[in-house]
Amino acid sequence: MSEDKKPVSPTITARQKKYLKGLAHPLSALVHIGKDGISQGVLDSVSTELFNHELVKVKIGSNSNVEKHSTSQAVAEQTGSSLVQLIGKTFILYKKNLKKPKEKRIHLPKG
Repeated sequence: MSEDKKPVSPTITARQKKYLKGLAHPLSALVHIGKDGISQGVLDSVSTELFNHELVKVKIGSNSNVEKHSTSQAVAEQTGSSLVQLIGKTFILYKKNLKKPKEKRIHLPKG
């Protein structure tokens, strides 16, 4: 992507991150990053899962030789999502989906 068309990651507060961590705790990783690293397929999968669920766990496989901090930041930036948490080789991403019915959306606490 060119610099001017890069999706902007929305900022979320510490309180909202804490709330999202609680929601994400029982979730399983829906997307796995393998030896190919951040491929277009991985980005497409993350985007699809964010659209469907708003909150997604992504696992970096043990056969992947990518660095976890830069990888989690890059995936968040390239999908226009917020990085909620990075624990070990698993990270949580959040992206609000305004196309979902209101009652099925994740409602973040204020500030």
